[in-house]
Amino acid sequence: MTDTGLVTIGLIFLAYLWGSIPVAVIVCHAFNIPDPRQQGSGNPGTTNVLRIGSAKAATLTLFGDIGKGILALLPGLLLPLSNTEQSLCALAAILGHLFPIFSSFKGGKGIATALGVCICLYWPLAIAQLIVWGIVAAISRTASLASTACALVSPIFIWLTAPEYFAVMLIISALLLLSHRTNIRNLLNSSEPRL
Repeated sequence: MTDTGLVTIGLIFLAYLWGSIPVAVIVCHAFNIPDPRQQGSGNPGTTNVLRIGSAKAATLTLFGDIGKGILALLPGLLLPLSNTEQSLCALAAILGHLFPIFSSFKGGKGIATALGVCICLYWPLAIAQLIVWGIVAAISRTASLASTACALVSPIFIWLTAPEYFAVMLIISALLLLSHRTNIRNLLNSSEPRL
């Protein structure tokens, strides 16, 4: 294997490790808030931290999860990585968040980390995600519906504007929808909690 190949593998693994950082757990511990994996919905993410803790803790969780997605893709902005290599780093970061090695492979739902990844991978998609999330959340007052809408819209947007990232975005969106399967079921049953 060439040195370039070893560097790529190292960056992919590093992206996974960045994604694995349990930001919500760390923030809750710092704020003396119960472990989000054992309270509320059991999800270590922004919405659950808001419900069991505070707006400040939730905000830090949000920006921490976005930040680790950015850090996972940052080498792609500094090194001459191919679209495929950047895509693999993006996927690794999402897999790290969903299945973190630091938390027994039980992680969050990935929306904020996906936003961070998209900021570096293809920033117009990140803008589109923010707009879609904001509109749907404002109308429905339901975070999971807004997140599901983002996951559905992202592959379509990327296919129309940057098809070189379509494959990875399709996989990431499928993973995000899978992580929201309980929420989707609750939405269909009209039992999903509102913001």
